[in-house]
This record gives sequence, structure tokens and C-alpha cells, in this order.
Amino acid sequence: MTFVKAKVTIDELENGEVLAIRMNDGEPVQNVPRSMKEEGHKILKLTDNEDGTYTLYVQKVEEA
Repeated sequence: MTFVKAKVTIDELENGEVLAIRMNDGEPVQNVPRSMKEEGHKILKLTDNEDGTYTLYVQKVEEA
């Protein structure tokens, strides 16, 4: 579900804008970065918030 919400949100951004996605540890941390990369976006950073959550920073990249 995290990826679906992130995909809808990133689709609304302009090329080059950055989306911060806060997600729970476990499956989202494994799948969301991979899925965003497969969509063609740039993964900037994954930060451990040390509270059981992570923040993923993704830059929108539109296809040329």
C-alpha cells in the first residue's frame, strides 16, 4: 500500500522534485525503493529514523 500511495503522489510532482516517503521497517523498506527505481525515479537517500520507521527520498525523473 505504501508504494501505491507514493506512486500517486510522485505522479503529481514536477520533474526533478523530491518526495519524502516515511514507511515502516520490513517489507516497505525492501520493496518501495526497488519499485520506485523500476519506475525510473532516482533514489537519493534512505534514512533510519531509529523509531521503527525509515524515510526514503526519491527524485522524480520523467521519461524523455
